[in-house]
Amino acid sequence: MKKALILLVLAVFLIGFTKIAYVDEESADGINSQKAIITLIILGTAAVLFFTEALPLPVTAMLVPVALSFPGIDILSSSRAFADFGNKWVVLFMAAFILGEAVFRTGFADKIGQLTVKAAGKSQLKLMLLVMLAIGTMSAFLSNTGTTAAFIPIVMGICVSASLKPGKLLIPMAYAASLGGTLTLIGTPPNGLVNDALEKSGIAPFGFFEFAKIGILIFIVGILYYGTIGHKLLPESKAKAKDFVSDTLKYRTNKMWIATLVFTFVVLMTATGTIPLVTAFMLGACMVVMTGCITMQEAFNSISWTTIFLFAGMLPLGSAMAATGAATMIANTVITYVHSPLALLAAAYVLTALITEVMSNTATAALVMPLGIALADAFDVSAKPILMAIAVAASSCFLTPIATPPNMIILGPGGYSFKDYAKSGWPLEILCAVVAIAVIPRIWPF
Repeated sequence: MKKALILLVLAVFLIGFTKIAYVDEESADGINSQKAIITLIILGTAAVLFFTEALPLPVTAMLVPVALSFPGIDILSSSRAFADFGNKWVVLFMAAFILGEAVFRTGFADKIGQLTVKAAGKSQLKLMLLVMLAIGTMSAFLSNTGTTAAFIPIVMGICVSASLKPGKLLIPMAYAASLGGTLTLIGTPPNGLVNDALEKSGIAPFGFFEFAKIGILIFIVGILYYGTIGHKLLPESKAKAKDFVSDTLKYRTNKMWIATLVFTFVVLMTATGTIPLVTAFMLGACMVVMTGCITMQEAFNSISWTTIFLFAGMLPLGSAMAATGAATMIANTVITYVHSPLALLAAAYVLTALITEVMSNTATAALVMPLGIALADAFDVSAKPILMAIAVAASSCFLTPIATPPNMIILGPGGYSFKDYAKSGWPLEILCAVVAIAVIPRIWPF
């Protein structure tokens, strides 16, 4: 079945190429209709493959620049199609993964976890809220995926010792990690995609902490929701906590202060602008290896190569959609149905959220960002509020385990079913949407 689906998608892909006679003429509005249609076929094919996962996500992403630069298609040159492997946001996330791994390997995350448990005492509700606060704060500066993975054995150990049910803790923990990722540029990959799209459009990108202007609000909404109503909707877990508790990781606690010092240095240099963003993070990544906080092999293993390939592979699609006018074609269609900037922002948010529920949030953001730029241009409004809405929507999806990496990581340990996510997540998703749509235009005017 899987092979049949792959063949079907590739057949549609090839038929789309061969059925379109090439005419390299542009219309008055800069749209090369033939190349634009082919670009949209590539977009649609990638979306189907992402949705079905008929191919591994990195493979699908890499087929995009292959198709864009394929002989006879030539939407982008080969050098341009693959140039984004050197994109500064790709480099930034590679460095951030390494720096975050050093913080985990030296036991800092475990230390925070144990302090959280001590502060909570025997109250399950208090423990849940403190875990959400701790993991959300850490996810703002470290990989939200890595933070979630690091906290799972800590939380499971708590459940064993206190006879608590993991199902009452893991979903709030994962959702807090996603919401915490909205606080900074490096908290989650969609934020980096936003800045890349802005820079390519000649617009000043968001600052490192600028995402927190809206991120802190939805993070607080998430904590308040689970502290009042949400915890009552959490499922009874069928998982046995003791099956997931492991003591195999040996922390280099003697290096903890070094890793913490390096990380603090990088954040301060970035926040003050003393050292350029990417330079500061790459310097930090080199320093944690040089000082023995992690080994070179651990540094390589810490990088989420799926994220890197998704980033580098999908970024040229945005360039192609802009160059051929494909994004403009879609924007011109949308504006016939949407008649105000606020309605446009709401439509972009809802579209992103719906797609993310069934597809990687990084892949969704990469697909939707070019459309956001084109729609903003069509309405003659600032692209910043539109793209910020897309970024927030990509990280605020709580209905399925597929939506975000933290959601997926807790599926097995929590013994959850798909419906468990939706049961406690749908009110939070609506609350985040309402807050984001109402507040974003006030912070970043159209």
